Amino acid sequence: MPGNILFALSLCRKAGALVMGFDSVKDSVGKGKAQLVLCAGDLSEGTRRRVGAFCEDWVEVADLPETQFALAQISKKTTGVFAVTDPELAKLCRKNLAAQAANQKEERPCQ
Repeated sequence: MPGNILFALSLCRKAGALVMGFDSVKDSVGKGKAQLVLCAGDLSEGTRRRVGAFCEDWVEVADLPETQFALAQISKKTTGVFAVTDPELAKLCRKNLAAQAANQKEERPCQ
């Protein structure tokens, strides 16, 4: 399933390498465990700013194209902030995000 970030996040969760929820992610970043922080596409601007503030100079933050509702398939609860703690799985997530973005770009008609 190339380019499917939900598949990659599901692998992270099953491997025990996915931290879910604002406070848990903030703690993970503070302890130096987070390799990548991901924000849901419909995360509020205020929360997104707070995530950016505590991740600044520590860890990369990426925006997911999925909503919190769509991500609830993985987290079993509505949450908009995730952290991947395994370096190889973080690399997989980055790769899937890039592939998904490229696919969406190709699907858009020329304007």
